[in-house]
Amino acid sequence: MKRHALRLVSAVIAVAAVATGCSLESLSQSSGVVNVVVGYQSKTINTVTAGTLLRAQGYLEHRLADITARTGTKYAVRWQDYDTGAPITAQMLAEKIDIGSMGDYPMLINGSKTQANPLARTEMVSVTGYNPKGALNMVVVAPGSSAATLADLAGAKVSASVGSAGHGTLVRALARAGITGVEVLNQQPQIGASALESGQVQGLSQFVAWPGLLVYQGKAKLLYDGAELNLPTLHGVVVRRSYASAHPEVLAAFLQAQLDATDFLNRKPLEAARIVAQGSGLPQEVVYLYNGPGGTSFDTTLKPSLADALKSDVPYLKSIGDFADLDIGKFIVDEPLRAVFAARGRNYDAARAATANPSALSGDPALASELWLDGSDATQTVANPAALLRAIADATAHGARVRAAYVPDAELGTRWFADKAAWVRDGQKFLPFGTPAGARRYLAAHPGSVAVDYQQALGGSV
Repeated sequence: MKRHALRLVSAVIAVAAVATGCSLESLSQSSGVVNVVVGYQSKTINTVTAGTLLRAQGYLEHRLADITARTGTKYAVRWQDYDTGAPITAQMLAEKIDIGSMGDYPMLINGSKTQANPLARTEMVSVTGYNPKGALNMVVVAPGSSAATLADLAGAKVSASVGSAGHGTLVRALARAGITGVEVLNQQPQIGASALESGQVQGLSQFVAWPGLLVYQGKAKLLYDGAELNLPTLHGVVVRRSYASAHPEVLAAFLQAQLDATDFLNRKPLEAARIVAQGSGLPQEVVYLYNGPGGTSFDTTLKPSLADALKSDVPYLKSIGDFADLDIGKFIVDEPLRAVFAARGRNYDAARAATANPSALSGDPALASELWLDGSDATQTVANPAALLRAIADATAHGARVRAAYVPDAELGTRWFADKAAWVRDGQKFLPFGTPAGARRYLAAHPGSVAVDYQQALGGSV
């Protein structure tokens, strides 16, 4: 009888949970403390303003403490770190994560999978970072690979996390180029990195920061930059709708905290890179590649161009599996973010209409480059790649050591490591390209230009 009574009480609680939009977990709290469970990806640099940096700076806890001081309600934040967006979605389906951040394709899968469950159903409430061309999702190959273009992977095995932004870039790039016969192995990023190093796969297509990390470590070279697709890619924040309805003040605090983190990163990108490096275990030089000036655009607003990009992603998702139709217009909800902007005296519509990267080097963004010398807590901005080469040559001649140097790809504009670029000399100009294919396209269109390696470029610049 007691067991029957307990089952009956459980059933009543479950019904109440559905009716009120609360999870069983929140109903079971007798202490009066509201749990806030945040799923994030510490190594996915484009989400740091809703994850690694946000957590390290304590912005969310500070915002919630302000609410506690006003109302007496207490909050407990729990952070859960994952390698990809898929497990965050699984935990949101189980009503165990309230707020999560992930890339564009995983967000759409999240919205599609959760919409049938009223307690799990999610909505997209902000953007963390985006790239208008789709840069930084990349395909890399082993350092000794003979592959020079994407076509050279025909018939090869390529590692990717199926359903991720990296996988979407690969599938779209192969389709656009008419390349067939590529076998995709569904692997987590770190497993794929090991598979590439051991020769089990011939290529790896992943999202940030994996391509840059492997190239920086000398374990890979860049074969294809997603910017060639010229399609926006983005990362953002999703929240369980039932949780946001029950605790709108928590969502508002989270969005306020995300703005705090975004403002900090755009004001102090080098310091932000240091904090993220400590929180993620990634080298600071790799983090700064992405969150430095001219890298990812960290902008929270839900721009129409990004909504259109999500709509264009749907056919790809339907092609790889069971994807329930998702109304993008209803999935994207900007009212909470608009309210946060208004509370801070900011013009949301003006911010949404802005297209320039909030963090950029002074000068021409298509040419401005950056030098970071070892032992310095600041970087130097130089006017163009040729000037950067001269600055490097001069610094090393005086015994300085270069920690990192960054240049914009001369064709695509993607921020990249100067010493990992493919260089071309055209008269007195030195032009960096992220990929050999990009350099070859320039050489073909400019008779008299010649390919040079990094050391030759350094020597020729003096």
